[in-house]
Amino acid sequence: MRLITITCMVLSGLFVTPLTGQWTNRYPKVQGLNHHVYLEGYELPTLTVGPIDPAPSPDGLAVAFSSRGWIWLLDMRSGIASRVTSGGALDFRPTWSPTGSSLAFVRDDGLDTWIVVRNMASGEEHVINTPAIELDPAFSADGEFLYYASAAAGTIDIWHRKLATGADQLVLDAPGTQLRPQPHPDGQRLVFLGKRGGDAIRVRNLVSGKETVLQMERQTSMTRPALSPDGEMVVYNWPTQERYELRLLQVANPTTTIRLTVSDGLPLAPAWSADAKWIYFSEADGQEVFHLKRIPAIGGRVEQIPVHVWDWGEDTGTLRVTTNTAARLSVVDGSGHPGLPVGSQSRFDGQSGRVFFYSPGVVDLTVPTGPVHVAAVRGLATPVQDTTVDITAGEVVEVTLNLQPIWDLGSEGWVSGDHHFHLNYGGPYQLTPDDLVPMMMGEALDVATPLLANLHNRFEDQQLWNTPGSGSTPLIRFGQEVRSHFLGHVGLLGTVDLFWPWIWGPGYQLYGTDDRPNTEALDHARRQGGLSMYVHPFSSSDPFTTAGMARVPIELVVDAVLGRFDLLEVACLWSNELGTSALWYRFLNIGVPIAPSAGTDVMNNLYHTMAIGVTRVYVQDGIDATGSVSFSGRIELPAGGWIAARAHGGEPVWPSMNRYPFAHTAPVWIGHIGSIDRETQRIAATELLRILDVSEQRLHDGYQGIDIPNLQARFSEARI
Repeated sequence: MRLITITCMVLSGLFVTPLTGQWTNRYPKVQGLNHHVYLEGYELPTLTVGPIDPAPSPDGLAVAFSSRGWIWLLDMRSGIASRVTSGGALDFRPTWSPTGSSLAFVRDDGLDTWIVVRNMASGEEHVINTPAIELDPAFSADGEFLYYASAAAGTIDIWHRKLATGADQLVLDAPGTQLRPQPHPDGQRLVFLGKRGGDAIRVRNLVSGKETVLQMERQTSMTRPALSPDGEMVVYNWPTQERYELRLLQVANPTTTIRLTVSDGLPLAPAWSADAKWIYFSEADGQEVFHLKRIPAIGGRVEQIPVHVWDWGEDTGTLRVTTNTAARLSVVDGSGHPGLPVGSQSRFDGQSGRVFFYSPGVVDLTVPTGPVHVAAVRGLATPVQDTTVDITAGEVVEVTLNLQPIWDLGSEGWVSGDHHFHLNYGGPYQLTPDDLVPMMMGEALDVATPLLANLHNRFEDQQLWNTPGSGSTPLIRFGQEVRSHFLGHVGLLGTVDLFWPWIWGPGYQLYGTDDRPNTEALDHARRQGGLSMYVHPFSSSDPFTTAGMARVPIELVVDAVLGRFDLLEVACLWSNELGTSALWYRFLNIGVPIAPSAGTDVMNNLYHTMAIGVTRVYVQDGIDATGSVSFSGRIELPAGGWIAARAHGGEPVWPSMNRYPFAHTAPVWIGHIGSIDRETQRIAATELLRILDVSEQRLHDGYQGIDIPNLQARFSEARI
């Protein structure tokens, strides 16, 4: 080490503060799943304001549903919704016994789910609860059994309980995930949603074991089939490129289906009336408030069924929370139940277990009387402010919280950005770019780059491409994630045109044999003046073990050593910062100047999802025009190569939503691009060549003998 005077050429001054490790699961792990993001996002219930999961009563006089995480009973004549359940846990997906004497539903405490069977006359509750996830109760037509989905045997399969004895039995054990059991009135068949290499509505003969696929697609997200009372028809919500349709099919002959309605675009959770004349469903409006709707089973006009009165069954008051700035809020009543405002999508943080929402500065909530705890925060540089107040019946209780950042980033020329998340990705809401603004304001996030990405066969949000932005902060600019299967996912920022195809490689239906390297997408970005990056590149802690090398995206090393991309996503929900950093250091050591980036990879229209911006990039915005800026100073440095600062470790603290804190600066080059130590260079090159060997073998294994001269040429070029 020697003391030298340096002048740094600063391109962007990136300072990455990614605050998430490799997220795995919060709820009990389900066997066979690499991760729980889709399971917890699509299959677990959604906490809403307004009715979701309608269940018409057998007598046709009422509809049970979930709202605010409790079960309510709507009297169809008076329009009064009476709250059935209470307490700290969240209750969802009610279903009636054939006589209407009992109601079964899912209970969720934020760590596990189980089944509750409630006697409607006495209020007595019985539970089906194992250490695993339980979902989707449904009574048999004779009321003798309660069917449900459970992971008690490892994977999520279909079980039933004989209600008279309390005996549980596994009735459908199959690979993958089995959900939404709908017992046929003949007692011998079962309609259900099976997810095994694709999502399919299936009917299974429980006596013979014969199974028929009624409808199938690769990824259906929020699809929930419902069997008609006579067992002849299935109504289901089915995704299109942008939204959902309600469709009907005949169990005996599913070759032709009929579209019933698209309603306002996202009809969810369809259910038949007992007389089979109506199909009820739930749908959110533009303010993310859910409404109860129905349509004649033969088709016709959609009716919205209003709730005139919400009868909580206990005294309530109004909590008014005022903050000096836009904020992220978490409100919990004395029982531990989350409080929600009207007109704001709630989200569930899978790290801390908090339910949160955003406030522009003043927000009102209806909550039960008694103590209520309020926590507010804004972004990553503002300490949490919280307090507990007592709510008085019929009164407005005001709380004022003053949020002050420990570091005023803007005054020092820093701008923050999240360069990888998805606005709409199969969730229960249809968000617009305007919906991002309250989130960005509440997170003190200046720039957001939602990426358009395929959801298997669906290419969502294309109508939002090139949406004009405001030109000032908060700034929103759409990018694209090109998901070329195991070659590696890449992000394209600042492009004018979308790159096609979005998907290819083994495992995709239409383009599975394409001899197409990722460089086509990467070059597309550069031709259009944009930037390209490899996203969520490595999910383990050590890329140089035998197992680790087999998890590196196949073309990552090729494109890195050939200098074909600009940024590496050092931190992301799906990746491991330490393992990714280890790869990045080797690229820097051999003289490849790749800048760091970060993104949450949040699927923003889900309930089980983190906040945008909890993984972010900070840029010191000191360049007013194209060019460079020189900075000088004195620090003890090596003779040459690069230097950067990294910090990680410790326990996560809200507002972060990570497994461990992590931060990294961009490298500063010292008189030379790459390491000046020949042994360091040699070791880095040797380690990367080992990964290249493994990647090339994986490439040929995946293409199974198909001639791929273009891809092979890329590997040959990288070895020179």
